[in-house]
Amino acid sequence: MFPPSRPPAALAGRLRLDGAWTHVASRSYGTVIHRVDGRRHAFYVKTTPPRRDNDLRFHPGSEAERLQWLAARGFPVAEVVDVGGDDELMWLVTTAVEGRSAAGPWATHERPVVLDVVADVVRALHELPLTDCPFDRTLAVTLPLARLAAEMGWIDLDDLDPQHRGWSARQLLDELTATPPPAVEDLVVCHGDPCLDNFLVAPDTLALTGILDVGRLGAADRWKDLAIAVRDVTEQCADEGDEGQAAAARFLARYGARPDAGKDRFYRLLDEFV
Repeated sequence: MFPPSRPPAALAGRLRLDGAWTHVASRSYGTVIHRVDGRRHAFYVKTTPPRRDNDLRFHPGSEAERLQWLAARGFPVAEVVDVGGDDELMWLVTTAVEGRSAAGPWATHERPVVLDVVADVVRALHELPLTDCPFDRTLAVTLPLARLAAEMGWIDLDDLDPQHRGWSARQLLDELTATPPPAVEDLVVCHGDPCLDNFLVAPDTLALTGILDVGRLGAADRWKDLAIAVRDVTEQCADEGDEGQAAAARFLARYGARPDAGKDRFYRLLDEFV
């Protein structure tokens, strides 16, 4: 159960979010998420300290643009209610989307179906016309921003992969510099952070109801998504008693891809930055 909370002063007088506020999550880099439950509607409020446009941590304006872009293409996402900021805070307010996180918990017979749903929506995103996508997440953009993130202290060092835990930003940057990028990018429209908890599924029908946290969406190599999805499926299914590697193999097969160890390793490393 989330603890009760109070709205930030900047929002209390701006929006009619007069329901019960509960604190959902806080990130080490300052982003805070609240849920607001009113009589008729529920909302999510994400706030963060002021960000530069090239800061690839949560940026309300960037996420709002991507939510609206996906909604226009028929994908189930939250409706943007308000986006703004002042000298102390930036915010994004969206409607709440019904459904249960694809991360679970799910019954043993439900888990393969839920993984298929996520694989299918990732593939559907990747099948969008690339020429229609205005968001660039290719290596020409993300590699310089990864270096900038290391220099500016924007990396979330509290949320690194197990093999990188305890590393400094300099160690990560040295590793990235020493790791050759893929010679060719297989460009598609990527979600950018396709962990299971960023997809919502209806508990009764096991159909997709929502796509969350789309602030990193943009044109990139498909393995920018697949590397993160495979990592998360492996970890989540292992935690629930399934064989993580087998679940990851099923996920890739459902998506229609073969393993690519080189791209998998590179894009997992890049994900530590951007």
